[in-house]
Amino acid sequence: MTINLRPTLTKKAMKKSLLIIAIFISAAATAQDMTSKKGTPILPEAGDWSIGVGANSTLEYFGNLMNGNNNAPSFDWANNQIITGKMMKDENTAYRAYVRLGLGSTKAEMQDVDTDGDGFADIDSAEVKTSATNIALGAGLQKYRGKGRLKGIYGAEAMIMLGGNKTTVTATDYDSENKAGSTFGFGVRGFIGAEYFFAPKMSLGGEFGWGISLESTGEGENTTTQSGTTTTSKTGKSSSFGFDTDNASGSIILSLYF
Repeated sequence: MTINLRPTLTKKAMKKSLLIIAIFISAAATAQDMTSKKGTPILPEAGDWSIGVGANSTLEYFGNLMNGNNNAPSFDWANNQIITGKMMKDENTAYRAYVRLGLGSTKAEMQDVDTDGDGFADIDSAEVKTSATNIALGAGLQKYRGKGRLKGIYGAEAMIMLGGNKTTVTATDYDSENKAGSTFGFGVRGFIGAEYFFAPKMSLGGEFGWGISLESTGEGENTTTQSGTTTTSKTGKSSSFGFDTDNASGSIILSLYF
C-alpha cells in the first residue's frame, strides 16, 4: 500500500489557492510600486523643488469634522513668516533653504498723541511714521533613508537673522525719533525626523533638532526735540545664548514637490 502524504486539492480549492496567492503577489507589488495609478512617481526625483507649509490648521480641520466648531483649513507658515523650500540633489539628498526679506513702513495722521506714555495726550495732532526690517537666510542639507512611502530624515542647517525698527513723530514744535537697536541672530542645528508621502510628490513630516543659537541686540537711541530743546537717551544692549533641543516650531510640515 502506498500512502500519499500530500493533501489532494480539488479543482475548486486549487483555483481559490491560486487566487489568494495572486492577491498577495499583487499587494506586495503594489506596496513596492512607487507610482500612482496614472504612472506619476510617488517620491520626489533629482532636480525637483518643494515648498513647505504648516499643516496644523488642515489637520485640525479634519480632526474636527464631526463637531460643530470647525474652521476651514488654510495654508500657514512652516516657520514664522519664513519661506521654506528644498531642492532634490538625488533621491536620498536634498538642499534646504530659508528666506525672509521683510522691509516695511507706515505713515499715519494721528490725533491726541501720548508722547511720554503717561496715558494723557501731549499734542493734538502729529504725523507718525514707522519702519521695520526683518531678514532671515538659511541653508542646510537633508538626507533620506528607508524604503517605501515612509522616509527617515536627518541633516544639519544654519540660519542668520537681522532686524530693526524705527518710529518718528512730527508735530508743531515737537519731533521725536525712537530707534531700536539692530538685532542679529545666528543658529546652527542638527535634526532628525520622518516624512510620509501620502500622494504623488506630497508628504507630511515632522522633526526634532538640537543646536546652538545666539541673538544680540545693539544699543538703541531715543531723540526728542520740543520747544527748541533736544534730549537724547540710550537703550541698553542685550544678548542671549542657547544650546538645547527644539521641535521646529511644533509644526507638521506639508511639503509639495514639483
